[in-house]
Amino acid sequence: MSMNGFKGRRELKHAITHADCHLLRNNLRHVMMPDPHAKQDGRYLIRSCYFDNVDNKVLIQKKEGLFHRDKFRVRLYDYNTEFIQLEKKSKRNNLCYKTKCRITAEEYERIRSGTIDWMEHDPRSLIRELYIHMNLFQLKPTTVVDYVREVFIYEQGNVRVTFDSSVKTSFRNTDFLNPDLMMVETLDPNIVILEVKFDEYLPDLIKNLLSASNTSKTAFSKYQLSRMYG
Repeated sequence: MSMNGFKGRRELKHAITHADCHLLRNNLRHVMMPDPHAKQDGRYLIRSCYFDNVDNKVLIQKKEGLFHRDKFRVRLYDYNTEFIQLEKKSKRNNLCYKTKCRITAEEYERIRSGTIDWMEHDPRSLIRELYIHMNLFQLKPTTVVDYVREVFIYEQGNVRVTFDSSVKTSFRNTDFLNPDLMMVETLDPNIVILEVKFDEYLPDLIKNLLSASNTSKTAFSKYQLSRMYG
C-alpha cells in the first residue's frame, strides 16, 4: 500500500538485554551490512525534537494505539546542525509511512519561537502541512530525545535492523541545536530497543536469526519514554 506516493513499511519493536544484543549483533554481521553512514564503531547519535500540544494529542494517540495517527519531528545526527530534517511519521493500520524535507537551523528557531507565518506559502509541502497542524491543533516543539543507534541493512525486502540505546530526554527544554543541552536517561540501562523495518516481507534468514534471540515484542516509543517525566 502507498500513501501520497510513499510506500508503507512494517515495523516490529522488541526489548532485549545488552547480552542478547551482543549475540544478535554478532550473528547479523555475517549476513547484513552495517550502515555506511555510521562512524567507525558502527553507531551514531540521533537527536529528535517532537511536536505536540498542551492536550498531549500525539502522546495520547500513541498510548491508545490508534491505527491512524501522525507525528512531526525535526532530526539531526551527531549534533550536526548543517543537516536537519523535518519529518512526518504516519501510522495507517499496521503500516508506517515517512515523509521528510531539509530545514535550516534558523528555520527551526523561527518555528520554536512561534514565528510561523512564512511557512504558509513555503515551496516545501511538508512545511506547509506542519503550518496547518500548528494552527489547527496548536502543535509546537515539545521535547528533545537523544539516543545512540546501530544499523544493519539487508537489501532483499529492504530490511533495516536497528539497536537503540541510551535514550535520553530534555524534559520540556526544546533547545534542540544546543549540543550541551541537559539530558536525562529514560530507558533502563540494561535494555536495548530492537527495531526491525521491512517492506512486503521479512526474509527467512533474518527472521530465523531474530527468533533465536530472547526478545519480547513491545510498543516502545522513544517519544512516549521521553514524556514519562511530564
